[in-house]
Amino acid sequence: MTGIDGHPLRLLVRKLETHHALSDADRQGVLDLPHRLRTVDAQSYLLREGDLPERCAVLLSGYAFRHKLTGDGARQILALHIPGEAVDFQNMFLNEADHNVQMLTQGQVAEVPRQAFEELALARPGVGRAILITTLVEASIFREWTLNIGRRDSRSRIAHMLCEFAIRLSAQGFEPEDAYELPMTQEQLADATGLTPVHVNRVLKALEAEGLIERNRRAIRFPHWQRMRDVADFNPRYLHIREERLDGMRE
Repeated sequence: MTGIDGHPLRLLVRKLETHHALSDADRQGVLDLPHRLRTVDAQSYLLREGDLPERCAVLLSGYAFRHKLTGDGARQILALHIPGEAVDFQNMFLNEADHNVQMLTQGQVAEVPRQAFEELALARPGVGRAILITTLVEASIFREWTLNIGRRDSRSRIAHMLCEFAIRLSAQGFEPEDAYELPMTQEQLADATGLTPVHVNRVLKALEAEGLIERNRRAIRFPHWQRMRDVADFNPRYLHIREERLDGMRE
């Protein structure tokens, strides 16, 4: 079996196993997927609405986001993606993309032919189940974001996004030494929460004044994690992460 350490797709294996255990043969099937490595600049598009999804991009480093545009160009950010996540599972069996996927930061992706992913998912039920569960969890996150924008106040909206980002990074094995780097600008946070950049700035300053977060440029710490969760109305149930992967976030 090929060693997984140092393999470009090792983070994808870890992500798939967040929700469903894979056999050695399943892991090897993922590692053996044909892929092309590519460095992508910040703001570059990985997929545009209306495209035929021919490849599935796996984030190896950097961050990406999904979004849609209104007819007059207003943007709504729908989801964030962290290293190890495949950004195109939702398009794998569809013939036309219905939204955009764009890089938040510079990063590296492994581009896997869509057909290769389809064939592996159908040939190895364990991998297919893991991909399906991953897609269902993404749908669960969409539901939580809808609730966040529709029913939480601005303070809770921002706090909730910060909590989610920290939990997802921890579950994927990115334990910070001291703080998490938030890769989003205040304008992007506004587009994700239905607020204005000015309002986002006020909320971040208020959270800082209350001692719920500490900021150093884009680095964020949570001095009082449980208090932050309470303010955010945050329950990680919707992320469907196994309990042992949440241990690093306990206060």
